[in-house]
Amino acid sequence: MNFKIKANLIDIIARETFPAEVIISDSKITSIKRINEKVETYILPGFIDAHVHIESSMLVPSEFAKIAVKHGTVGTISDPHEIANVLGIPGVDYMIENAKQVPFHFYFGAPSCVPATQFETAGAVIDANDIDQLLSRKEIVYLAEMMNFPGVIYKDEEVLKKIAFAKKHGKPIDGHAPGLMGEGMKTYFDAGITTDHECFGYTEALEKLKHGVKILIREGSAAKNFDTLIPLLKEFPEQIMFCCDDKHPDNLIESHINDHVKRALNQGHDLYDVLRVASYNVVQHYNLPIGLLQIGDKADFIEIDNLNDFNILKTYISGELVAENGESFIQSVKAPIVNNFNCNLKKPSDFEIKSEGKKLRVIEALNGQLITHEILTDTLVINGFADSNIEEDILKIAVVNRYYDAPVSIAFIKNLGLKSGAIASCVAHDCHNIVVVGTNDEDICKAVNAIIKAKGGISLANGNEEIALELPIAGIMTDLPAEDVAELYIKLDRRAKELGSKLRAPYMSLSFMALLVIPELKLSDKGLFNGKSFEFTDVFVK
Repeated sequence: MNFKIKANLIDIIARETFPAEVIISDSKITSIKRINEKVETYILPGFIDAHVHIESSMLVPSEFAKIAVKHGTVGTISDPHEIANVLGIPGVDYMIENAKQVPFHFYFGAPSCVPATQFETAGAVIDANDIDQLLSRKEIVYLAEMMNFPGVIYKDEEVLKKIAFAKKHGKPIDGHAPGLMGEGMKTYFDAGITTDHECFGYTEALEKLKHGVKILIREGSAAKNFDTLIPLLKEFPEQIMFCCDDKHPDNLIESHINDHVKRALNQGHDLYDVLRVASYNVVQHYNLPIGLLQIGDKADFIEIDNLNDFNILKTYISGELVAENGESFIQSVKAPIVNNFNCNLKKPSDFEIKSEGKKLRVIEALNGQLITHEILTDTLVINGFADSNIEEDILKIAVVNRYYDAPVSIAFIKNLGLKSGAIASCVAHDCHNIVVVGTNDEDICKAVNAIIKAKGGISLANGNEEIALELPIAGIMTDLPAEDVAELYIKLDRRAKELGSKLRAPYMSLSFMALLVIPELKLSDKGLFNGKSFEFTDVFVK
C-alpha cells in the first residue's frame, strides 16, 4: 500500500516534533520530509504492551488485536503461559497460528514455568528441553517470566537449564520477583534475568532499577501499580516500559497502553520520555522489527488529534490502516475449540470442611493488588463444620481440580465481601483449575457446576439465579466478539458487586487467589500455600 500523510511528526529518537510529509511504500516508510505548512494532527510510533497474557482478556489473539488497535496498540510481548499450563506446547502453537491471521505484531515467549510450581495440578509440563526447542523458533523472542524465583536463588538444576538455553539462543529473560530485595534480589537478577513487572512498592522498584533491572509499570484489571511507580520515570526513562499484564475484556474495550500514556503526560512527565517507554524501549529490549517512524522502518504508527486530549484517530500497522475513530478494520476469525477439562459435576457436601481448631488462617485479599496477607480469625463452627462468617466477611474459598476428579481444596478468605451467593472462575492463574468463593455450599456448588458443564468460564450463583460466561477454548477463552464477551462479563461483575463485593474487579482478583508464586497466602487444588516460605500450611491454627 502506497500513500503519504502530512502531520506533526513526533520523533522520539531525535526528541523533536516538526511538520512533515511522510511517504509510505510497500508497508515501509521511504521518505520523511520537513514541510513549512501548518498541520493539525500528530503522528507517533504505535504503542506496545511490554508484558501481557492475551488469555486474560478471555479473547483469542485475533480478537484481542481487533480491540487493541483502537487504542493505538500495534504490538504486544505476549506470554502464552496460561494456555500452556492447560495444553502445553500445542497451546503455544494455537496462539501463534491464530495471531498470524490478523495484521498485528504479536511476539510470544517460551513459558518458563509450566506448571508454575510443584504444589498444584496443571494440564501439561514444559521442561528445559522443550524450552530449548521453543526458543529455537523465530516466533519465540524471549524466555517468559521466571516465576520460580526460589528456584533461581537456590540454583534448581532444571530452572538454571532453562535460563542457560535462553542465553544460548541470545534471547532476553523476563523476571517475576514480587517484593524481592537485598541479596536474594541480586542473586536472582545476576542469573541473567533482565526485567520485572511485579514491583508493588516504590523502594523495591528503585532498588531493582539501580541494580540495572528494567521495570515494567503495570496497570491491569487487578494489579494497579502505576501511581506508585510512575515517579521513577523521570530518573530512569531508559529502563522503564509499560504493560498491562492481565486485562479483562471490559477494561480492554475502554483502554490499553494509551491510558498509561495519557496519565503520565497529565502528571507532567516529558513527552519524549513517556513515548519512549510506550514503544522504543520495548523494541530495543526485545529486538523487535516494529517501526519507530524512521526512514526504512515498517509503517507502524498512530495519528492523534492533539497533545492534550491524545485521542487516537488512526492506527497503521505495516502501512495498513487497521483502525480509525474508534472503528477497527480487523476482521473476526473463527477459532477451533481446543480444551483439557475432565472433571465431573460436584455436590454441596464436597465443599464441607470439618472444624479442626478454634482459629483459622485466612487469605486477606487486597484491592488492586495480587499480593495477599495472612490473618488469623475465629472459626465459625456449625454442626462440626467450619463455615463462612458473612458478618465478619470471612468466606469459604475452594479450588477444584479441572483435569481429573480429586478432593476439593478448601480454605477461607476475607475482603471478597459477598453477602449472598457465590462467584467462580477457571480463569485462575496459573493452572486454571476452578476457584470459587461463596457464602454457602449450595451456591458454591452451583457456580462450580456451571463451569464444569461449559468446560470453562466464569459464573455466579445466588439461589435460583445462575449466570455464566462460557469459555470453551482451553477453558479460558472464546472466539466470540469482544463486545459480546465484555457485555456478559460486565453483567457478572456488576452482579457480584450487587451481592456485596467491594473489590474493583472481583473476578480478576478471584483469578489470582490460586497464584502461588505471589505472596503471602494462596490456595491451590492441593491445599493452602504460604508464598513466603514456599510450602503448604494448615487452614486451622492448632
